[in-house]
Amino acid sequence: MAATPGTPSVLRAMNDRSALDLLVAHGPLTRTRIGELTGLSKPTTSQILGRLEAAGLVRTTGSQSGRPGPNALLYEIDPGAAHVAALSADPTGITAVVADITGAERGRARIEAVAVAEDVRHRTAQLVSEAVDGALDRAGLGHDDLTATVIGTPGAIDPHTGQLRYAPHLPGWHSRTLRAELAEVLGTPVSIENDVNLAALAEQHEGAAQDHDDFVLAYVDEGVGAAIVLGGVLLRGATGGAGEIGYMPLPGAPLARGGDSVHARNDAGGGFQSLVAAPAIRRLAGGVEDLAEALADVEVLDEVARRIATGLAAVVAVVDPELVVLSGQVAQAGGDALRERVERELTGLALPRPQLRTSDLADDPILTGALRIALTQARDTVFDTSGA
Repeated sequence: MAATPGTPSVLRAMNDRSALDLLVAHGPLTRTRIGELTGLSKPTTSQILGRLEAAGLVRTTGSQSGRPGPNALLYEIDPGAAHVAALSADPTGITAVVADITGAERGRARIEAVAVAEDVRHRTAQLVSEAVDGALDRAGLGHDDLTATVIGTPGAIDPHTGQLRYAPHLPGWHSRTLRAELAEVLGTPVSIENDVNLAALAEQHEGAAQDHDDFVLAYVDEGVGAAIVLGGVLLRGATGGAGEIGYMPLPGAPLARGGDSVHARNDAGGGFQSLVAAPAIRRLAGGVEDLAEALADVEVLDEVARRIATGLAAVVAVVDPELVVLSGQVAQAGGDALRERVERELTGLALPRPQLRTSDLADDPILTGALRIALTQARDTVFDTSGA
């Protein structure tokens, strides 16, 4: 029979979760410190730690000295309590990372596969499985060790149909049964999330947007997209397409017609991304492949900044964010020189004057965001002791 709110079993589970969340947030803590932070008595805290240790969720890790009396044991989350997989899919391959429940990376692998190749579009689930298998092998783990898997892709899953939209350059990902196929080959529940939304989540929790509840992440890469966070909450839209600014019509760009067709080009034939995505910059620079080299040309840099500012002005005028974070290959290649020029160009184009920052996350922000969601899902599962 299900536990009733307020019963001892529910209160025990709540206390257990409080202690586990503290250990996740602070790292190793003594019993005394956990009691101080939770406001629970020493006997109750001892009971909690005893239960959690018996359940394989916490373990002792040395002791704390330097105080009067005997050294106090330190407790930490047992890394082996659960593992998760985070993946990032792009037009040229799939990257997978496996981490333990503390978030420490245990293995990483990448499968190179051109998304539009005829032999690729019919074996997406197999490629995802190969990437996860490679990461698990490096971690010395198997599928049975995974509790949750989150995959970041361009586009967005339509909540009404379950089908991936706004990603014509990933034809193999458009099956309505894809999530079920992935769950079957991986042996865990699978979540598919928009890659730019995941990058915004990473910025919100450990990047340039940590101190802001209202911000826009502009992701300028091989394609262009945005994530809009208002009041600390991600804006998704009716079909999951909020922030698909790559399709946004702008002066000087052809209209992006038929952008949801699986036969459309990566730049959807027009729109904002036909002006500022990486292929457009290479064309602007006369075919220079390296983006940093292309943007080293001051004339190219100035023109790219003007184009980005024009697109951002439309977004800023509607959303009025406190902050705009520039992310993706183009933003990284242009660095502060690009950011400063965009900021100057943006002045006067829109009445709101948001701060402008460039992402400084060291790792792939899409993988970072996917990992954060996977860890949240896994912890909600394994940290729930109400059924114990």
